[in-house]
Amino acid sequence: MLRRALRLRLGPCLSGRGLGTYRGGSTLDWDGKVSKIKKKFQSIFPGGAWSPLYDTSHLPPERSDVVIVGGGVLGLSVAYWLKRLEKQQGAIQVLVVERDHTYARASTVLSVGGIRQQFSLPENVQLSLFSAEFLRNINEYLAVVDDPPLDLQFNPSGYLLLASEEGAAIMERNVKMQRQEGAKVCLMSPEQLQKKFPWINTEGVALASYGLENEGWFDPWCLLQGLRRKLQSMGVLFCQGEVTRFISSSSHMETASGEQVTLKRIHEVHVKMDHSQEFQPVECAIVVNAAGAWSGQIAELAGVGTGPPGTMQGTKLPVEPRKRYVYLWHCPQGPGLEAPLVADPSGAYFRREGLGNSYLGSCSPTEEEEPDPGNLEVDYDFFQEKVRSAWAGYYDYNTFDQNGVVGPHPLVINMYFATGFSGHGLQQAPAVGRAVAEMMLEGHFQTINLSPFLFGRFYFGEKAQEHCIL
Repeated sequence: MLRRALRLRLGPCLSGRGLGTYRGGSTLDWDGKVSKIKKKFQSIFPGGAWSPLYDTSHLPPERSDVVIVGGGVLGLSVAYWLKRLEKQQGAIQVLVVERDHTYARASTVLSVGGIRQQFSLPENVQLSLFSAEFLRNINEYLAVVDDPPLDLQFNPSGYLLLASEEGAAIMERNVKMQRQEGAKVCLMSPEQLQKKFPWINTEGVALASYGLENEGWFDPWCLLQGLRRKLQSMGVLFCQGEVTRFISSSSHMETASGEQVTLKRIHEVHVKMDHSQEFQPVECAIVVNAAGAWSGQIAELAGVGTGPPGTMQGTKLPVEPRKRYVYLWHCPQGPGLEAPLVADPSGAYFRREGLGNSYLGSCSPTEEEEPDPGNLEVDYDFFQEKVRSAWAGYYDYNTFDQNGVVGPHPLVINMYFATGFSGHGLQQAPAVGRAVAEMMLEGHFQTINLSPFLFGRFYFGEKAQEHCIL
């Protein structure tokens, strides 16, 4: 809006008249007058070089084919695959809108950076298998000419999940499915567990599953910065601001059952600029909701879930922020370098951090213990007393089935989702971004069928329940 106003105000007097046609003098005369004007401005405002009356370089473009709301790894992955899969280089203009380019509160950089294939759903196993391949070959995917290669500092130490007698049969079924999907996972009895990891107390442990390949942890900040660097080289635009409004048009139709539904198409996104009340409207063809823990709020801005209860129009995106703590402690007599990421039946987990006998971990709260997500303050009493430091981050928690939401909305027909992964979005981002880009460009999933993760399941009550959430 501000850019348009400036163009209207300044256009007739500057851009509409060529310098060589200035009346009353030659081009040299005009250049001299401009030089005097510059000097006068500099005398009034000392210390600064000459600059235009208003700098619009920080504003988003007036139009973009795709606007991605959220600049974490999921949003960046969608942008990457859109550019990688476009039929003609430069054919798709992509804008990524992120509220905080420091990423100080971003789920991506506040996570523990784990990757595993030990899930209860085949789709999640497939997603993490491809993401592991992507991370192993990161410099084939994200290399930029004349820039140094990325080092994700991947630690392939695996995940070790422990099961009680009650959960042993479920673990067996999960591992059988994981192997069928191509994951390298083995089962271990308490005796085998004690032999391989003598520091583990096996009391109450009936069975364990251990990831032999493609599991461990890596540096999330490096992946985030690598994606941003690559996207900039591919021509993707970035904007620091907050999406506050969508302008859409509506049409009405009747379903086969006689139900009247309203279809919406977003035409314009309003982006409020950082530290300002000004907003910039951006015309667009497609919006991708990758706003993480706040994607439910973005969906509601677009009219998702604002209709009558019990209808598709009244079905909300069930994603909300859930706060999770991470604690760091020092233990000189700890497991050492051979320690995998260990998770027990209670939801407690830990892994090695660095080479100096430091470890980080936490435990999953019960519904009754859920902390207030209004801030990122840490409750040190939640875990244990003797910790060196701690921090908190957000899960984009899907309260329906703790699983991701991908693909288009059935009624807001040009809003696509990449959100709701409830703590495993970072590790699956490379595969999720590819899936969403496939759906946008081809109209269907091509490499991994993520139909169970579509939005419609919330209306029909068809859960894609993921039980292995840490």
